Amino acid sequence: MNLTMGIRDLELGGKYLGSLRDANALMGNPVALRQRMQEDGYLLIRKLHDPAKVKAARRVVLENLDSNGQIEHAGSSDLDDAHIAPRARGSFLGGAKAITHTPEFLGVVNSPELMQFISDYLGSPALTYDYKWLRCVGNGDSTGAHYDIVYMGRGTQNLYTVWTPLGDVPYAKGPLAILGGSHQFEQIKETYGKMDVDRDHVTGSFSNDPVELVDKYGGRWLTSEFEMGDALIFGMFTMHGSLTNITHQYRLSCDTRYQSANEKVDERWIGENPIAHYAWMQGDTVTMEDARARWGV
Repeated sequence: MNLTMGIRDLELGGKYLGSLRDANALMGNPVALRQRMQEDGYLLIRKLHDPAKVKAARRVVLENLDSNGQIEHAGSSDLDDAHIAPRARGSFLGGAKAITHTPEFLGVVNSPELMQFISDYLGSPALTYDYKWLRCVGNGDSTGAHYDIVYMGRGTQNLYTVWTPLGDVPYAKGPLAILGGSHQFEQIKETYGKMDVDRDHVTGSFSNDPVELVDKYGGRWLTSEFEMGDALIFGMFTMHGSLTNITHQYRLSCDTRYQSANEKVDERWIGENPIAHYAWMQGDTVTMEDARARWGV
């Protein structure tokens, strides 16, 4: 089976693309989970969230899209099918508190169960960023390979992303992919990984060519099909991106961030109205191609 990622078609099971392994057998053992994170750079937890709560959050997002004319209702299509209306495009709704701060949405990403899991993993009370990164990925859309640290690196580096699909995500809808071993790419960590997009005015994605990264630095891209309730957790220096959504249905997902409440927090993402990115992609911007040439990576 060939899957599209960035500018490439990759064979699942081939040199460049393999499968994520889940960590469910380690649940209840924070020491083992931390060791797995050190080894793999990620934790795939099946049914970490209550599927019923995820379904309720998904409904809130879909009703919002429908109210804006972004959902097609042709034939027997149901709202939950999330068919993309003609001429509608994918959208980023990270600052849309009318959606991301509803009881249904927060019931997933701020749930007591999730906060307890993160607290147990960290070994201290957890804090989650108030800003929530909600994405409605349209047909032909994908995310380039990047580290999260370049977007949120002003607090602790012991910060974790939880990627939550708001619904089932088969391969065709463009699930997330992790570059296995990338959390140990020291040359990239010491150059690109030191960047701050608001300070340095550099485009954020490191590459849109997954083959180039494997050939140059090693590792292997890893992905999976996801079901309602699944979650993928990874650190700030795990290179990741997504496969391309080749369907005519939205891929709904959210990224949320968690850390110890005892450590420094990136001020851009907390508070009643987080300031978020204030200078990225404004004015003169350095291309990643130029930045990489300067860094020698």
